[in-house]
Amino acid sequence: MQKKPDWLRKKLIIDPNQDAVFDILRQLDLNTVCREANCPNSLECHAAKTATFMILGTKCTRNCTFCNVAYGSPDTPDPLEPEHVADAVSRLGLRYAVVTSVTRDDIPDGGARRFAETIKAIRRREPKTAIEVLIPDFRGNDAALSVVADAAPDVISHNMETVKALYPEVRPQADYGRSLDLIRKIRCMNPNIKSKSGIMLGLGETKEQVLEALGDLIGAGCAFLTVGQYLAPSPAHHAVCEYIRPEVFEEYKLIADKLGFEFTASAPFVRSSYRAGEAMGFLEKE
Repeated sequence: MQKKPDWLRKKLIIDPNQDAVFDILRQLDLNTVCREANCPNSLECHAAKTATFMILGTKCTRNCTFCNVAYGSPDTPDPLEPEHVADAVSRLGLRYAVVTSVTRDDIPDGGARRFAETIKAIRRREPKTAIEVLIPDFRGNDAALSVVADAAPDVISHNMETVKALYPEVRPQADYGRSLDLIRKIRCMNPNIKSKSGIMLGLGETKEQVLEALGDLIGAGCAFLTVGQYLAPSPAHHAVCEYIRPEVFEEYKLIADKLGFEFTASAPFVRSSYRAGEAMGFLEKE
C-alpha cells in the first residue's frame, strides 16, 4: 500500500461535542456511516455535533471492493428506527440531516419505505430541518424510487462511486447505466428535489473516463456533485492506484462548474455526506 502524502494527513480533533454525539447515538441505538465506513472526517463532524445516520442495519447485501461496510446476512430492521432518527436530529439540533442505508437487496422495495418513514418522522419532529437521503439503486425499481420521491426530501443522492470502465471490478453487483438512470428519474418524479451524486478518484481511472462520468451526470440532470480521494480501508480492499494531488481536484471542480453543476465539492477529503449542507446554503464555504 502506498504511503499517504502530506495532504492526506488529518489533524486529530478532540472536542466535548464528540462524546455528546456518541451518547445520543448509543441511547437511541442508531448506526452511522461515519463509523461503519470508517470515514476520515468523522471526528470533525462529531465535533460539529453532526453525523450521517445509516438505517436498515449494518450488514450490506453487496460486497463492493472499495467499501468498509460489512457484507453479510442482513439485520432485522428496527421498527422504531425512523422515530429514533428524528429524535436524534432534534437532540443534535440539526438544520440539515443526512440519512443513508446499507443496500438491502433482500427487501422487495430495497428499503424505500423505511427511507420514506424516516423522512416523514423528521418532518413531524423538525419541520424546518432540510433532509438529504443517500439511497442505493433499488435494483432499478422505479416504484421504490417513487416512494422516496413522494416523501419529498430536499435532496436525493445516489453515488456513481467510480467511472464506467471500473464498475466490473469496483462495483460488480451494480450497474453504471442503472445508477445513471436513477439520477435522471429523480427530477422527473419530483422537480423540487435536488439530485446529487459522487465519485472517488485514485481507483485507476483516467482523466478521460472522469470527464465521461461528469458529462453523463450533468446529462442526467444531476444538480450537486462530490469528488474525493479513495482511501482503501484495508489491504484486502481495492488498492489505491494513485493519490490525486489537490490541484487536480480543483481542476475537476472548475470543469464541473463549466458543465453546469449547481454545486461541486472536489478535494481529497470530500465525501458525499461531509459538509453536505453547504450545497443548500446551510454551511459557509471554507
